[in-house]
Parts: sequence; structure tokens; C-alpha cells
Amino acid sequence: MASSLLAFFTVMDNQDGIIVRDPPKFDLDLYIQNYKGRTRFDRLFLIGRSSVPLCVDALKASIAEAKRGRDTQRYREAVECLRIAAPSDQDATFDQTWLETQEKANKAETNRLLTELKGYKNNLIKESIRMGHEDLGKHLESIGDLNAAAEAYSKMRPDVSTPKQFLDVGKHLVRVSIQRREWGMVSAHLSKMGGAQHAEEEKAVQPYLKIAQGIALLGQEKYKEAAQSFLLADSAVSASSYSELASQSDVASYGGLLALASMGRDELQHNVLDNAQFRTFLEQAPHIRRAVAQFVSGRYSACIAILESYRPDYLLDIYLQKHIATIYSQIRSKCIVQYLIPFSCVSMDTMNKAFGGPGQSIEDELADMIQSGALEARINTIDNLVTTKAANPRAQMQESALRVTENYERQALDRLRRMGLAAAELELKGGKKTGVGFAGDLLVDESLG
Repeated sequence: MASSLLAFFTVMDNQDGIIVRDPPKFDLDLYIQNYKGRTRFDRLFLIGRSSVPLCVDALKASIAEAKRGRDTQRYREAVECLRIAAPSDQDATFDQTWLETQEKANKAETNRLLTELKGYKNNLIKESIRMGHEDLGKHLESIGDLNAAAEAYSKMRPDVSTPKQFLDVGKHLVRVSIQRREWGMVSAHLSKMGGAQHAEEEKAVQPYLKIAQGIALLGQEKYKEAAQSFLLADSAVSASSYSELASQSDVASYGGLLALASMGRDELQHNVLDNAQFRTFLEQAPHIRRAVAQFVSGRYSACIAILESYRPDYLLDIYLQKHIATIYSQIRSKCIVQYLIPFSCVSMDTMNKAFGGPGQSIEDELADMIQSGALEARINTIDNLVTTKAANPRAQMQESALRVTENYERQALDRLRRMGLAAAELELKGGKKTGVGFAGDLLVDESLG
């Protein structure tokens, strides 16, 4: 088994896959129960391809999930991976009978739905045509033909007649676009849905829109905009309305991590910790709340320690995996910069103790931050100190004096203008409106000719 796993992860490593050797904190069975739809297979298959401790269990679960559906290509991929990772496992052999039966059933169902749709079009019944396209789209999506499914869903639009139907079309297209990782198309479909909302539908669909938009922005590496979208999701709506995208714990993790990477301390306090709407999500991921609270309180090493302990979990998330290195790097850089703000110099030993691991030095990391402009400081290797850029009190005083002078001059000119208007009797006074009118922004007395 060990040699088979080694061979499997060697293949994954050669394919530039991310290998996670530490066990995550979640239980696989409880974790996957939070989701419905095709995302269940996607998440199980990613864990199977990435997690050394959970590899076999996740691949076996992904095979079982594939056999509960209709997508034979997914089944082939999962079995092929398990065949390399655990060749002696009974699930590592292709169930040829199931494959042939399912492929025949898929083909027959496709032909049946196409025939029904053709009949609906001949009868010119709009509602039947809409439902025919929807049934065909759902079937094509279930067998993995996402391009054809998106086309079928798009053809529903001319025949929709209610706000709910319009939103359903948008959700279908958003779901397919997310599976295809077409983030620009996700945003385009969401903008159409948002523009067509009605009061009775708005509350039910709001969290779906915000979470889908956050996922799309995350995929485009727009971290602050993504954080703001997740933080605006309404936690009062049932999680089942968006469980095909993410769980409540996921929303807390996405929103909290991206906020830590892109927002300042005041923004974190207001948008995350004091956000009553987001608090329900944070209750599902209390470690995220602790990490944000530690950052806001200035306990930066504690914040980083919490996040590092959950790194394996985030590396096994289908949306976060590719971004974790960047997100953690940004959070870490922010912590170092904030840590140094109150001091003119700090010993390297203190910095290593706060941000380095056992026996590790962060000197190279600090040098990279200084070189990139992220940190204004100098490293004194002789005295083993990190010296921050000293403020220039003289320049600050001069700048403050200039601002005060400019403000005083602006106020003086405003007062002189008012005095001139009063002296020329051009003021607009109550009860004396006759003969006075406006010309642009100036008061004009018509009696003056």
C-alpha cells in the first residue's frame, strides 16, 4: 500500500498537483454531508488526489458518488486513480457492466428528451418548451456534457414568464459556469440575475448570488472584492439554498481569510467581527473568528499560528487550493508590517521568535519584503537589528502647516464672497422673492437691469 501511494503521489507531483501530507481537521464523512449536487464528487476527487492520509478513502467515496450519478467519465477517472493508489482494493477494478448499462441509458434518455422537446416546439407551447430545455439541460449536466447543458439552459430564456423562472435559468447557468471555471461568465450571469430581482424573490436568492459572486472573484484573484461579497451573504437563509456551491463553514473561511489578506484592522473589526449578518457563518468556523480577533488585537503570531494549523484543510478546498499560498503570504506580510509599526528597531531574535519556526530565520523573507517595497525598513546584520524607516517630524510639521494654511485661505475667500454679496444687496432673504432670480450658481437682482 505504501509503495502504491508513493507511486500515485509521484504521478500527481509530476502533474503539478498540490500534495498535502498532514491530516486535515475535518472528518471526511461529516464534511461531505454539507454538500449536494456535482460538487460532492469534485470535492471528494480533489481530496483523493491531494491528501496523503485520506487518499484511498476519498477516492473510494468518489467512486461511490460517481456510481450514484450518470457521469461515466468521472467514474473512469476515479477508478483509474484508485487503481494506481491501491491496486488491490476491490473498487480499483472497472465495473464494466455498470459502465455499459449507464452509457446506454444516458444515450436513450438524451434521445427521448430531444424527441419530447421537438414535439413541444411543434405545438408552440412556451411553458412546455421551457421545461423541455430545462430537463434536457439537467440531463446533459448530469452526464458531464457541460457545454451542451449550458446551451440548453440558455435556450430557456425566451420562454420564461415569472421572476422565479428567470432566476432558475440564471442559477443553472451560474452552476455550469462555475464547474467549467469560467469566472467571467459567472459574473455576467449573476449581473443579469441581480438586475431582474423582485422583492419576493430577493431574500431567498441573495446568499446564492453573493456566494457565487465571491467564488467568481476569488477565481479571478480579486481578493478584497471577493471578501466583501462573502461578508454580505445573508446567513438567515437556509444553507440548503446554496449547498451546491459551499457550506456555511466554507463561507466563513472564504470571507475571513480573504478579509485578513486584503483589509486593515478597522475594516476587519467593522466588516467581520461586528457584522451581525456574518456572525452565524463565523459560528460554524470559530477558528476564523479567533484568527481575525487576534489580528485586530495585535497578536499577530497567534493569528498566523491558528491559520497554519488549518492550512491542510484549506489546501483540500476546490476553490481555495490554488490561492492559499498567495493568501497566506499576504496575511503574513501584513502581520509583519503591523508588528513593526510601533517600533523604530526590533532585534532579529525577537522577529524570529514571533514569526519564524523553531530554528528558522525570517531574514530572507524580510529582505524580500523590503526589496519589493512591502516593508520600509533596513536590516542591520552587524547589530542583528531590523530598523524601520524613521519618520521626519520636521517634514510632517511643514505638511500639516501647509494644510492648515490652505484651509484658512479657502474659508477666508468664502467669507469675502459672502460679504461682497451682502454689500451689493444680492442676498436672497425670506419674504423678498420678487425681482430676484437665479442665473447658474449666482444670485441676480432683476431690478438692476
